[in-house]
Amino acid sequence: MTAPATHSAAPAARRLSLPAFIDGTLLTLVAAAIILWFVPSGMGRYGTYVLSLWLVMSVAVMGLNLTLGYAGLKSLAQAAFMGIGAYATALLTSKLGLNWYASFAISGLLTFSVGLVLGFPALRVKAHYLAFVTLAFSTLIWLVLRNEQWLTGGVFGLSNIPRPSFFGLKLDGALAFHRFVVVVTFLLAVVLWWMIRSPWGRAFTALRENPIRAASLGIDTRMYTLLAFAIGSAYAGFAGALYAPLVEFIDPSPFSLSQSFFLLLMVVAGGAGYLLGPFIGALLGVVLPEWLRFAGSLYLIIFAGIVMLLLIACPQGMSGLLERGWNRLTGKTGGSR
Repeated sequence: MTAPATHSAAPAARRLSLPAFIDGTLLTLVAAAIILWFVPSGMGRYGTYVLSLWLVMSVAVMGLNLTLGYAGLKSLAQAAFMGIGAYATALLTSKLGLNWYASFAISGLLTFSVGLVLGFPALRVKAHYLAFVTLAFSTLIWLVLRNEQWLTGGVFGLSNIPRPSFFGLKLDGALAFHRFVVVVTFLLAVVLWWMIRSPWGRAFTALRENPIRAASLGIDTRMYTLLAFAIGSAYAGFAGALYAPLVEFIDPSPFSLSQSFFLLLMVVAGGAGYLLGPFIGALLGVVLPEWLRFAGSLYLIIFAGIVMLLLIACPQGMSGLLERGWNRLTGKTGGSR
């Protein structure tokens, strides 16, 4: 009497099993995208703007996480690349009348190319010296944005940046544009998820852990160093292409060196080398200060104190803290990033 029950249960179990390529990180991204699609309803225009800004900054932090967290290359130019993408999109859409999708692709290609060129110093210098190279580049881009008024508008910036449309549907409203940002961010996150699990991602990680051993295993460390810089820069360009129509006005201040340090803080606080770390880090960097505004002028001091305590308690960031808690609950000894 028991044999038929066993045979009927086994096929049912096979039917319910998920494909091997789907993991918890991908399911988390899908669930988060669905939630974020509906969350802003009733939040008002400013609350929706803050959520959209969080996602845009998450895209920029995703690129820096690839460069620093996976490939181990220190960069202080992420905000500069974001500025290049933002200004390229603003000029192409508002001055030349190009549609946003073409401008988005051009911004990504432009920052990828610049990142490829900037990556060459990474082949010759390491660690802190590489950070100095990107620091100089970040300062140079900020000076260009500020002083070349004929092109960038200087300190007066560029205004009236149009928002894109989707198959004739205008996305001028805060909620409609937020949902557009959710879709673009989800697609970029899935591309990065696939990349990290591909041989490229394993090569990046090997480069971070031990470049000499990676080279002895046949990994072309020169090519992957350049790719890490270029792809991370392209993600900053994509973030800039989303940022420009979100705020509809840009000036040099959001792309200064201090903003690059802030993006670096988001990577570290969220968890460098964790795929979901950029979302947590950007949440701490963008949304937490808004929640703390009830404290008035003290909110920045409270924010700095929370971040310092977090980094002291968990150097691996919030993702590392969550992973340790999950492993303790499930009895596992390791985790998947």
